[in-house]
Formats: sequence, C-alpha cells, structure tokens
Amino acid sequence: MARYTGPITKKSRRYKLDLVGGDKNFEIRPFPPGQHGRRRIQEKEYLTQLQEKQRARFTYGVMEKQFRRYYEEAANRPGKTGSNLLTILESRLDNVIYRAGLARTRRHARQLVTHGHFEVNGHRVDVPSYRVEQFDIITIRKQSIESFPFQLARETFGERPVPAWMQVVPGTLQILIHQLPVREQIDTQLTEQLIVELYSKN
Repeated sequence: MARYTGPITKKSRRYKLDLVGGDKNFEIRPFPPGQHGRRRIQEKEYLTQLQEKQRARFTYGVMEKQFRRYYEEAANRPGKTGSNLLTILESRLDNVIYRAGLARTRRHARQLVTHGHFEVNGHRVDVPSYRVEQFDIITIRKQSIESFPFQLARETFGERPVPAWMQVVPGTLQILIHQLPVREQIDTQLTEQLIVELYSKN
C-alpha cells in the first residue's frame, strides 16, 4: 500500500496550502522551502495546473498512479469531470473518518483505518481507499470503542462541522452516509478545473 511518508509541512510550503490542517510550522513559514524559497517564480499555465494536481494528491494522500485512475473514472462518469473527481476523493473511507471528526488529520484517519478499527455495514474494513456508498453505515469495532483516539473524539465532537451529506451519532460515533457529496458540499480549497485541463492535454 504505497503512500507518501516524507515531511508533509515541506509539501504544504511547496504548494502554498496547509495540507495537514492547523499546521503551525506552515503558518510561521508560508513560503516555499529551500534557500531560494522566497524568490519570485514566474507563474506559467502548466506550472499552475501541475501544482493544483499536486495539492489535490497530497491533500487526500493519493499516489500519482491511483490519482490518474480516479481522474479516468471521473471522466467516464456523466457530469463535470472535476466535480466527479472530488466526489470520488471525498468518498474514500479515510477522508470520511476525517470529515466526521473522528481523526485530527487525514493521515491520522488513514492510520485508524489501517489498524482495523472500523466496520462498514458490519464488515471490518482496513483499506483507506475503500469507497463508501449512499446509505452505508460506518461503526467503530467493539474492541476499539474505548480506546484513546475515540474517547478524545467523543470529548471534542462538535468542534469541527460535519458535512451535510453524512451524519454522526455523538454517543457511539456511528457514521451514516446520506448521499455522496456534490461539489457545493465540498469545502476543500482546490480548483478542480485546472486538474482537468492538465490531464486533458495528455
């Protein structure tokens, strides 16, 4: 299961977007890394498109080959390719756990999933890229419900808004998927049209 394991703050600074969420190091130094980081770079069309694709990749923790497959699937669906792509990314199980407020970051959510703490419709799932569907029910396994991450999640529940396309039961932290998200319900700071323009050139 390939994933990026390097310094994420460095990537945040490179792509000028907090990829972690509340990254204090990024807030202190919001310019690109390296000794020439503050140098003004001429913004060309291809560079802008490439950076937007990289922002999306590192935001959701997806490798290049998998991201390309997501794009091809989105392009073959009816509707806008960019919106379809974001819907696919948002429906990943690790992202759903993060959006529901059960993890501090998507990286944390990925770790919780790979450790096998969750069941989807009664079946244990430990694959972060698992895609949820409408009416899915995600629960924490009985063996894990009293572990520290979920005790903390119950204590801090409500500090981060839960998207309208899902519902979280406060006591049990059970997640109900009412529908897959549409573009208007996704608050990620990405311009998906730039990604579509990049891939459509190839």
